[in-house]
Amino acid sequence: MATYGIDLGTTYSCIAYFDDTGRPVVTKNAVGQETTPSVVYFETPDHVVVGQEAKGSAKLFPDLVVSLIKRQMGQKFELDFHGASHTPESVSALILKEMARAAAEHTHEEVRDVVITVPAYFGVAEREATRKAGEIAGLNVLNLIPEPVAAALHYETLSAEQFTTILVYDLGGGTFDTTVIRLEGNDVRVVCTDGDHRLGGADWDERIADHLLERFMAENAGSAADRSEDFLQELAGAAEEMKKGLSAAMSRRYNMRFDGGTARVELTREHFESLTEDLLARTFEITKRTVDKAAEHGIDHFDDVLLVGGSVRMPAVAEGLRQRFGFDPKLHDPDLAVAKGAAKFALIEAVKVRLPGDAEKLSEEETREAYEQAADQLGLEPEKVRMLAGRRVTTVVPRAFGVKVVDFADDGSEVFTVSHVLKANTALPAAPGAERFATAYENQTEIKIEIWEQAGSVESPELSDNAKIGEGVIPELPRLRKNSPIDISFAMDELGTLTVHAVELQTKKDLRIEVRIQGLSDAQVRQAKEAVARYAVSE
Repeated sequence: MATYGIDLGTTYSCIAYFDDTGRPVVTKNAVGQETTPSVVYFETPDHVVVGQEAKGSAKLFPDLVVSLIKRQMGQKFELDFHGASHTPESVSALILKEMARAAAEHTHEEVRDVVITVPAYFGVAEREATRKAGEIAGLNVLNLIPEPVAAALHYETLSAEQFTTILVYDLGGGTFDTTVIRLEGNDVRVVCTDGDHRLGGADWDERIADHLLERFMAENAGSAADRSEDFLQELAGAAEEMKKGLSAAMSRRYNMRFDGGTARVELTREHFESLTEDLLARTFEITKRTVDKAAEHGIDHFDDVLLVGGSVRMPAVAEGLRQRFGFDPKLHDPDLAVAKGAAKFALIEAVKVRLPGDAEKLSEEETREAYEQAADQLGLEPEKVRMLAGRRVTTVVPRAFGVKVVDFADDGSEVFTVSHVLKANTALPAAPGAERFATAYENQTEIKIEIWEQAGSVESPELSDNAKIGEGVIPELPRLRKNSPIDISFAMDELGTLTVHAVELQTKKDLRIEVRIQGLSDAQVRQAKEAVARYAVSE
């Protein structure tokens, strides 16, 4: 049975697998397209439409259509359709379900084992929400893979070089990442990553839509066009098409009509680039931080700079990277590279799942039998299984993690900040040594540990630049003096599971927390899975 890589994108998604010849194949959807709009139309209480038809329905039924749901992953966010409540996980599950259905139709076998891609800069909550979306869709999620790493795996498939350092500039529909990756023989190692999961091609579309509306209202004073959801949806669709068109043409025209009013707008590439100059500058600021961080690791040269994501086709992207950084960037199968690389990683993960956990302790005969059994299950040659089993993909901590601490101002008032213990871009698995903290007050009989995750673009001690993701208490302590020592350590495994261990050193009482994001409970996941299974999904 094949394993699949799913690029669950903000604006478009696709699914791929490796065929019998060892080639990555992207399966086409029901309308013959390799990518599917990540849009869901809740047509009736028991039927949903996913993809291009759903996107088109936004003009007629905007209150029943959901798009850009990936930007809400990991957040407490609910939508109601036909009396049923939906979360980002359940909406994403409907997209995943349709991707799996279309792929099964193509391959004539059930889609079960998958790897799903996530932006490199997704935090713990967003990653956990993505896993649960896969579970709700009825899929067995072998693992998640950062999108730039998936792109690098596809690049590696096409490249003959054994030792290469690449920079991946990934501008998708709703997220942006830059990642430095070393390809070293059998190893794919992330050196550092940075990004903004609320910056993407949709923001460029929005600037064009705003410009069109502004021009229409200027020529039709008093019009209700700016309050018409239908008209605004029409402009949103037109904006995306104009953006795509301006990647090849120097200008695009668009005719607008609403309630008897008309306006004709011509948008040149130069004007478009002026409207969106600040958005592009934000991507270059993040790129600069990534380049600087790579330099701290001794990397001052990139063998290739890969452009990934549909929005990198805008000429200003490559030109800006050339002018500001002196790069020679290359378009790298921008729409499909992530799904193809995820398919390769899915195959690697499937091999490892099917081999004994203590395979290195097996005898030569036992090892041969284990490879043959895994090969039979996957439909591969044993030598291919042996090669895949030797692959190592090493990622990094996407954001900094720490604890909330208190200090006291000169007037005695409390000042709360976050002290980061586990730093961003630490290689996984990560287990830095414990850091020493102390009790804040006299006669404390319990110690509350609050776990916080970096939420801003750079590490900052300010609470407003971080998000609380968990807490625990060491209770029933004897009355402790102020400044009694506490050791706190953080660890994260390859799957991104965060564990925090705190020890009060006088009594040796401790607290161990495996951070479980307060998203959907197991019961809610089961309910959502049952609800999603009841929907008839079409494209």
